[in-house]
Amino acid sequence: MSERILICVAWPYANGSVHIGQVAGAYLPADIFARYHRAKGDEVLMVSGSDEHGTPVTLRAEQEGKTPAQVADYYHRDFLDTWQRLGISYDLFTHTETANHKEVVQDIFLKLLAQKYIYTETTSQAFCPKCARFLADRYVEGTCPHCKSTGARGDQCEACGKPLNPQDLIGARCRTCGTAPVYKDTEHFFLKLSAFNDRLLEWIKKQDFWRQNVLNFSTRYLEDGLKDRAITRDLDWGIPVPVKGYENKRIYVWFDAVIGYLSATKEWAKSTGHAEKWQDFWQADTRSYYFIGKDNIAFHTIIWPAILMGYGGLNLPFDVPANEFLTIEGKKVSTSRNWAVWLPDYLNNYAPDPLRYVLSANMPETNDTDFSWREYVRRNNDELVATYGNLVHRVLTFTYKNFEGKVPVAEPKDEQSRQLMSLASEVFGEVDGLLANCNFRQALKRSMELAHAANRYLDEKAPWKTIKQDRQAAADALYTAISVISILKTLLYPFLPFSSQKLHEYLGFQGEVESAPWKIDLPKPGQLLRQPQALFTKYDDEIIEKETQKLGH
Repeated sequence: MSERILICVAWPYANGSVHIGQVAGAYLPADIFARYHRAKGDEVLMVSGSDEHGTPVTLRAEQEGKTPAQVADYYHRDFLDTWQRLGISYDLFTHTETANHKEVVQDIFLKLLAQKYIYTETTSQAFCPKCARFLADRYVEGTCPHCKSTGARGDQCEACGKPLNPQDLIGARCRTCGTAPVYKDTEHFFLKLSAFNDRLLEWIKKQDFWRQNVLNFSTRYLEDGLKDRAITRDLDWGIPVPVKGYENKRIYVWFDAVIGYLSATKEWAKSTGHAEKWQDFWQADTRSYYFIGKDNIAFHTIIWPAILMGYGGLNLPFDVPANEFLTIEGKKVSTSRNWAVWLPDYLNNYAPDPLRYVLSANMPETNDTDFSWREYVRRNNDELVATYGNLVHRVLTFTYKNFEGKVPVAEPKDEQSRQLMSLASEVFGEVDGLLANCNFRQALKRSMELAHAANRYLDEKAPWKTIKQDRQAAADALYTAISVISILKTLLYPFLPFSSQKLHEYLGFQGEVESAPWKIDLPKPGQLLRQPQALFTKYDDEIIEKETQKLGH
């Protein structure tokens, strides 16, 4: 029985290109999950967009002497190009400057205001006397009061993940000029998070299937007690506050951005010609998954659910499979110091599937993991080329040459063949369950173990030798190997969509691989093959030094 699946993916700030840490943290796992469920025949909607508001964008605009809109538009187009080239298969990737998003955000704001979940209060806000302006949270930096990490922002500490206010920082300073801010009174709208503390804690404790790090972080946060948070700022970039007398204030980005999942669904529905279709994903029997990095857990397990509870009538998240961080060559990603592997740069030089493979095999699902160029080259050469690619190439080229370009007519009956096919069926079931539960790294590992088993089988059968004495025995062995390769094509499709499409065609299947069913679908004896080419390219070790030297420069 098919399911309805809503996949909500973290919205990247439109102030810079995507790096591989973001891909491993949110975008790749979401895409694997979406491709798997589409192949299962489920009704899938995967949405996200460019977060064009907020201080990361205005800071970049100031640095480049451009308007925030110019910067946001440039990087939105950059994202769209990156997703296409990397194979991140969004149903809609929009942005927060659409009229639709503004309408949805303002509707939620006004309803929460009417229900007194939003209220006004005069508060003291950081003001830079040198810059002569109020400072949004990201314009204030200092030391985190919780973990003592330096460089914490006025909205959140990246080191420990705790949300902050500028007043919490030790040694606060203006990010632009370094001046210590003074604090002046200004009136703002606050979200009454404290009203949802008990309801959220009761709900969270029922989510015992969530990843332990997500559950523990959220529970501790709620047990400490929620504080109301300001949701407006003295800015001129963002969604206007829809209340008379507050025309110069804007709705703050953290409130605005999470609503994007709902607004994107509504935009998608309108684009299909069925404007009410969004209700199927937000008000009916649907499982919604939120793919994010661990620095965004609180916004998706506490703040967004609080907004949904206050608004009423909308589904709460089903699961929030947040990943930990990916470091690079043993160091934390730093965009300011260029300690990052940028996707546009990578995709200009290398194929997408090897990166998808390496990041999946080392996905930071339960702990931080590290990316190194040496490991990238090793996994590409030893696993993709030598194990999987070599299996495919030697089986299909030998078959194509010796059996008139067709799948051999065979009925393998020997014990070895039966055991391998039994293993393939077992692995298929295991991988299906692992993918359904967002255990992507283990699903890939188990699939590659099947490829190893097929290689051992082929070495023992040696059809290139037996064909001279017993052509039918060679045909039987090759048919078994082709059957396993076809199963691997399906299992590895969510991870390796580009090479899976090639293999789909080499095996003689028609159409797009993504429309093939998620089942053991074996080529028919006599099915015409296409002349195969190598699926993957071996890399020279010289790229290790070449790419490593780019880091930090």
